[in-house]
Amino acid sequence: MEKEGDIRILRTSGLWETQAMYVTDQANFLNGVCEVRTSLRPFELLDRLQAIETALGRVKVIDKGPRNIDLDILLYGQKTVRSERLTVPHPLMLEREFVLRPLCELIPTTHHLKSDQYIHHLKRLPPVSEKLSTVTPLSPSLPPITALNPARKTHIMSVLNVTPDSFSDGGLHNPTNLTSLRETILAHVTAGATIIDIGGQSSRPHAPSITADEEIARVLPAITLIKSLPEARNVAVSIDTYRAAVAEAAVKAGADIVNDVSAGTMDPDMLSTVARLGVTVCLMHMRGTPETMTTLTDYPNGVVETVGRELRERVAAAEEAGIRRWRIILDPGIGFAKNQAQNLELLRRLGELREYEGLQGLPWLVGTSRKGFIGKITGVKEARERSWGTAAAVTAAVQGGADVVRVHDVDEMAKVVKMADAVWRV
Repeated sequence: MEKEGDIRILRTSGLWETQAMYVTDQANFLNGVCEVRTSLRPFELLDRLQAIETALGRVKVIDKGPRNIDLDILLYGQKTVRSERLTVPHPLMLEREFVLRPLCELIPTTHHLKSDQYIHHLKRLPPVSEKLSTVTPLSPSLPPITALNPARKTHIMSVLNVTPDSFSDGGLHNPTNLTSLRETILAHVTAGATIIDIGGQSSRPHAPSITADEEIARVLPAITLIKSLPEARNVAVSIDTYRAAVAEAAVKAGADIVNDVSAGTMDPDMLSTVARLGVTVCLMHMRGTPETMTTLTDYPNGVVETVGRELRERVAAAEEAGIRRWRIILDPGIGFAKNQAQNLELLRRLGELREYEGLQGLPWLVGTSRKGFIGKITGVKEARERSWGTAAAVTAAVQGGADVVRVHDVDEMAKVVKMADAVWRV
């Protein structure tokens, strides 16, 4: 739509997967809504959309039958259009939940012109049925996350830090020792990891900062190695970085996901870079920097309310930068600018965060693995020995609705997740 310059996409909804309506003997559909700014008048816009459909190979056999693309004009500002060729507002959208769900993400409440009916706020729509879920792509080799599907399986994101100073596995994975790296990667894949998260800059409190070039030099060998392994062909690669230059180099080397602990606050170029690259991004809640975050744990309005509001602000910033809503994963930032009580409350009330206004339908990643608050509660000082406490926290995350859990002990936590899924994913 943006190719010729007279249409600009301002925001998108999530992508919603639904069963076919009207003509039901066909595959599921993916539905989304775009808010655009255009100089085209309604019929000019319709001509453009139909030309796009034709270019993408749409062949209309029967009305509402199978098609690879279908572009409709739902609203055009406050204008109404009534002709044999075009009716705006779209005459059938009020009976189509697969239209109202994504539309309400963009305009939560508005009057349907020339009608006594309203497009209700998302909360007033009926509960999401099992036939309806958002869809978030991970990589071309993996099925997308369906965050509202109650029977979905939780993804295991394994941690692969190629750093000398990460808090629990620093120095274990030398980026120049490809033989050892290969053994580690294969072990993670065999154990059940579906995403491997590669980090070249430690985000532990007070970790010394390295240059972007140093970080790139650390992570690229691991990314290249993973992409070369047949055994890892069904694994998504995530780059754990808050630097736009590192994200771009990693994606060009084959990374599928950018995992930014700062949600784009530590590098002003990060969000626009991710938008241009067109990959999925994980936006984590953090305040300040790794050096200052331990002093920023005051949440006078409550940790859940504040994390929800501040993450919603980061989602808005990502959308403003051009990132599609269906490319966003959220992370509550366990251990980042949170004290022990706040970490526990976030785990306990993760389900409320998932329903926070403006965040509904987005998938969640939760990382509790080996963190300090687990050591304090269990009395285990050595980070690498905190697997039992981590297992309980991972189970809580699954119960709360996490779509991805980030872990160090892949084999053990994969078994924990299988059991938790069997209990809670029904």
